Amino acid sequence: MKIAVIGATGFVGAEVLKEALDRKHTVVAIARNTDKIEINNDLLTKKAVDVKNIDELAQAVSGSDVVISAFNPGWTNPNIYDEFLEGSNAIQQAVKDSGVKRLIVVGGAGSLYLDQNTKVIDDPNFPAAIKPGAMAASEYLDVLKKEEDLEWTFFSPALAMAPGKPQERKNTYRKGLENPVFDKQGKSELSVQDTAVVLVDEAENAAHVRERFTAAY
Repeated sequence: MKIAVIGATGFVGAEVLKEALDRKHTVVAIARNTDKIEINNDLLTKKAVDVKNIDELAQAVSGSDVVISAFNPGWTNPNIYDEFLEGSNAIQQAVKDSGVKRLIVVGGAGSLYLDQNTKVIDDPNFPAAIKPGAMAASEYLDVLKKEEDLEWTFFSPALAMAPGKPQERKNTYRKGLENPVFDKQGKSELSVQDTAVVLVDEAENAAHVRERFTAAY
């Protein structure tokens, strides 16, 4: 299949790009600066696009079977709240304009529910440094839930997501919907490599159309 990856130079997007190519999919890698993409592959096309340029982005993703958006303006960006919402809405509109129906959005874990009424982001111990970005992702999920034209999916990562050594790639995971997935030790963890496995699996199988899901070991 043909997969467009937005944010292909980022923490998650770079791994999604590798995973999709490893599975022999045709990939369009989209980033503001594609010079950072060192991979050269006959299945790969690199396109330098600012996501806020809706017309240019629509052209870049046109013809894809699915768009995976790992867009993130940067956790240390002082304007992350506004820029995340602006960029996410622009991506949504560009995908609609392109005629592509399938959009997978990598959001945050902050919108997951610890209980019926309490989101992860509402926990007093939630890190203040990433709260603006987490709030933006949570609010964007509410926007996406109203989307009727696209076959969208919103993915909330595990509460702890970090790089894993190659031998730590387990290629296995458990899924949930509205609540974090915890292991027997009470941890919600998934390496960024296995997060990419989850996302490309979803691109291939479309198991969570018009809903949010999460995954962890």
